[in-house]
Amino acid sequence: MPKTYTTSQGDMWDMIAYKTLGSVNLTDRLMTANRKWLNVYIFPAGVVLDIPEIKPESMTEGLPPWKQTVG
Repeated sequence: MPKTYTTSQGDMWDMIAYKTLGSVNLTDRLMTANRKWLNVYIFPAGVVLDIPEIKPESMTEGLPPWKQTVG
């Protein structure tokens, strides 16, 4: 069953990514999964967003080597 997130007044993309995916670095993935809402910067209450499934190894993509975990 796909995960969803229902926005609260004032939510923004990066904050939602942090709350639901654990990192603001995954904001682009959240936005890609919810293209319908790309023109919204600050959300009203009640918008239902799809939360993409993120594989653990993709959590470190784009990070400098010293911040990446091995294993």
